[in-house]
Amino acid sequence: MSSTCEYEVVENWGLGPRGRSMGGVVPGVAADSRGRVFVGRRHPPALLVYDRDGAYADTWGADLLGNPHLLWVDGEDRVYAADTDDHTIRCFSPRGEVVHTWGTPGVEGAPDQPFNRPTKAMRGPSGDLYVSDGYGQHRIHRISDSGELLHSWGSAGTGPGQFALPHSLWVDRHERVWAVDRENNRIQRFDSEGRYLDEWTDLVMPMDLFITPDDTVYIVEAHSRVSIFDMEGRLLARWGEDGPAPGQFADSPHSIWVDDEGSLYIGEVATLHDRVQKFRRT
Repeated sequence: MSSTCEYEVVENWGLGPRGRSMGGVVPGVAADSRGRVFVGRRHPPALLVYDRDGAYADTWGADLLGNPHLLWVDGEDRVYAADTDDHTIRCFSPRGEVVHTWGTPGVEGAPDQPFNRPTKAMRGPSGDLYVSDGYGQHRIHRISDSGELLHSWGSAGTGPGQFALPHSLWVDRHERVWAVDRENNRIQRFDSEGRYLDEWTDLVMPMDLFITPDDTVYIVEAHSRVSIFDMEGRLLARWGEDGPAPGQFADSPHSIWVDDEGSLYIGEVATLHDRVQKFRRT
């Protein structure tokens, strides 16, 4: 199945006269309720802030971040950034101030403990924070609002509850945890205690996912593909092709966000094509 009929690419989003070059590698993208779009930049590390039309507005964390990875924005427009080099999760206020840091900056967690190169953080409906952790180990952590580690699960491998690389996650409205197991070409689903439920395997190197309030699942895959499913795993649409042109992907779409207007933002990390592409819903 292939369909792009509901979306049109916005050419050169973020790079026009009111924009700004994103620079070296942009692994993360997210948007808030005000229409601001946050782009995580790896070199030099920072969060870049744009409006929904691609006009540059601000830079956050340039003197603080080590290597921002995937981002998430909560209902109060606070931005959560997983920092793979700094071994931390940071929460920024809507004004760009750091309001909380999980993990010890610059220090790897002990084996199976938070954090060793974490990849994404997100709160569930309970308010607890879930973290995929990540490049340095094969774990998912659940942390209470007070900072207590409630539960962790995962190990290296290919079986249920094991990971080759937990690259991202999402917590749905039922507090189920969707873990993006990139190198195993699947998404595994767990309950909030880490009990394995099932897995989706019609994927090739999934990188990131987003679930909308109407329970539509958007998944971006490393080999230049976007796949859209319903919650039962039925494929609704799929598209993507290699290339540097607008609407194509340079074999490395890395992050995805759906804003409140239904537009898609997809971050890429290929060396020559560092960019965020916006696909406007038609």
